[in-house]
Amino acid sequence: MSDEPDARSLWKWMLGSAFLASMCCLPSVVLVMFGLASVSTAAALSDQLYWGWFRPIMLFVAFIFVMIGLVIHFRKRGICTIDEAKREKRKVVNTTLAVLIFSYIAYLLLNYVILTEIGLLFDLPWESSREKYMFWK
Repeated sequence: MSDEPDARSLWKWMLGSAFLASMCCLPSVVLVMFGLASVSTAAALSDQLYWGWFRPIMLFVAFIFVMIGLVIHFRKRGICTIDEAKREKRKVVNTTLAVLIFSYIAYLLLNYVILTEIGLLFDLPWESSREKYMFWK
């Protein structure tokens, strides 16, 4: 029972990092969704954020976000020093790999599937993005 709040906390860090990494495309969709920008303005903003300096910084910040979440998670479980981490090496490595893989998959799904489909519903010119993730065609 006491592990459940820790697991929820870790899920929040993982999903938060995926959301943060998707900030290059999310503002465009939100602006069009609420009628605050035209489709062409949102497409230009999306291009600037995705292909500019903003995306690599957001990916780095999301990675740091995941690492902070892992440190907090392990500290709550009593793994606070390097010696304790060496003793619990298998748990630390497996949890870290699982969290990194899940965070990356969540980022891919949110950014390249969900946001792309929502953007296409609002007529953003993202058809080429759709063709890239539809590998089953």
